[in-house]
Amino acid sequence: MNKITFALYFGNRGFFPGELIASARKEMKEAVKSIGCDYIELDEKLTRFGGVETMAEGQVYAKFLEKNKGKFDGVILCLPNFGDENGAAIALRDVNVPILIQAYPDTEGKLDFAHRRDAFCGKISIADVFNQVGIKYTIFPPHTCHPGSEEFKKQLIDFKGICNVVGNMKRMNVGSIGIRPTAFKTIRYDEIALQNYGINVEAFDLLQLFDYMDKVDTGSDYFVETKKKIAGASDTSAVPDEQLETMSKLYLGLKQMIADYDLHALAIRCWSDMQNALKITPCLVNGLFHSERIPVACETDVCNAIAMYALQCAADEPPICMDWNNNFNDEENKCILFHCGNVAPEQMTEKGNTISHKMLDKGKEELGGIAWGCNQGRIRQSPITYMSSKTSNGKLSFYLGEGKVTADDIEDGFFGIAGVVEIPNLQKVLLGVCKSGYRHHVSLTFGEVETILREAFCTYLGYEIEDF
Repeated sequence: MNKITFALYFGNRGFFPGELIASARKEMKEAVKSIGCDYIELDEKLTRFGGVETMAEGQVYAKFLEKNKGKFDGVILCLPNFGDENGAAIALRDVNVPILIQAYPDTEGKLDFAHRRDAFCGKISIADVFNQVGIKYTIFPPHTCHPGSEEFKKQLIDFKGICNVVGNMKRMNVGSIGIRPTAFKTIRYDEIALQNYGINVEAFDLLQLFDYMDKVDTGSDYFVETKKKIAGASDTSAVPDEQLETMSKLYLGLKQMIADYDLHALAIRCWSDMQNALKITPCLVNGLFHSERIPVACETDVCNAIAMYALQCAADEPPICMDWNNNFNDEENKCILFHCGNVAPEQMTEKGNTISHKMLDKGKEELGGIAWGCNQGRIRQSPITYMSSKTSNGKLSFYLGEGKVTADDIEDGFFGIAGVVEIPNLQKVLLGVCKSGYRHHVSLTFGEVETILREAFCTYLGYEIEDF
C-alpha cells in the first residue's frame, strides 16, 4: 500500500476553550503517525487556534487544500468541540478525496460550561449540512471516540484503506492481454462502461506479449536472477530447463509491458494458446506478480482483475482469482475454490510443486508434459474477503462478503491450488451469483475488508453493490 497522507482539519466554535484545539492537534497527529501515515495541517497562525470556525476561516482552509492538491489522500475532520458546520462546508466543498468525521467524547465530571465539548451534537450538524450541499463523507460507530482510543485506531485503519481504494480505482489501468477464450462468454464486459468510472483498459494481442518475451536478454544478470526467483518460489525440479527459461521470459516480458503502459492489473489469455505455442502455463508467474501487488486475472477476465485490484488496495494483501469449483461433502456453507496455481507463495500452506497442466497432458502423457507452470498446493487458513464484478447496462456492479479458508483437507489427487472456504449463507450467495449473471470466477484476499470496500464503492466511487 502506498503511504497515505491525511489533511488534518480542526473544527471550532468560539465560546469553547482554545486549548481543546491545541491538544487535539497533538493527539490527532500522534494517532495518524501510529498507523504509519503522514499528515499536512494548516499553520495555526492563519486562523484562530489553527481551527476553522467562520466562513472566512473556511476559505483560508480551502485555499490551503488547493495549494496542496495532490499531496493528500483524505481529510480527517476533527471535532474537539461542537465545530462550525458553515465553515466546514466552505472549507471542504471542493475536496475530491474521502473525508472522515471524528468527534471527541465528553467526559464524566467535565460537563460544566468550562469543559464541555458538545462534539456529539456538532458531528450530527456537520453531517446534516454536508448532506444538504452534497459533500461526501465517512463516519463510523461509535459516534464519539478519542483519537488515542483503540476504537479510533480501527476507524483510522479502515479510513486509510478507503482512501487507498478510492485514490487508486479512480485512475486504474488494466492490461487485457489476448482476446477472451472463445468458449468463455462468461467473462465478457463493457469497456466503455469501465471508462466512465475512470477504469482504462489497454488491449494487447498475445503476439505483442510474445514479442516482448523475444526481446528479453537471456544473457543478463537480471535474467539469471529471475530464473532463480521462479525456481525458488516452488519446487521446479521436474520442469525442463527450456520451459523454466520461457517462464522467466514471460515474467520479464510482462514486467516490461507493465512499465511501458503503467498497468495496475492484468487479465491474460492463459488458456490454451500459450500452452500450445510456448509449452508453458503462466500460473506460477502470475502468483509471483500477486506477491508484488500486480493482480493477474485468469482467462482474460478483466472484471475480476478490477475486483482483485480493489481487494488488494483495501487489505494490502495479495489477491487471488479462483473458480467457484466444487461442493465440499454435504456442507452447505462450504465449497472448494480452485485454479491452476496463481496464488502468491506466501498464501500457501507450504511450498508448491510445479507440474505440467494435467488437463492438457491428458492422453498425451508419453510426451512428458506439454504445458509446464501449474503450481500444485493448498491455500493456507485465513479470514478472507471475496468479491466479483460485472458490467451490465452501462453500470459496474459487484457482490462481496467475508468468510474464511478452513483447515479442511482436500484429497491428494485434486489438481492445482485449492482451498475449502466457509461462507455464511453460501447457498444464497451462489443463487445470487447465478441469478444476477456473474462469472464463474471469484476474487479474494486475506483479511476482513468488506466495510472498507462498501464505503469506498458506495460513498465515493458510485459502484453498485448487489446483496444476495
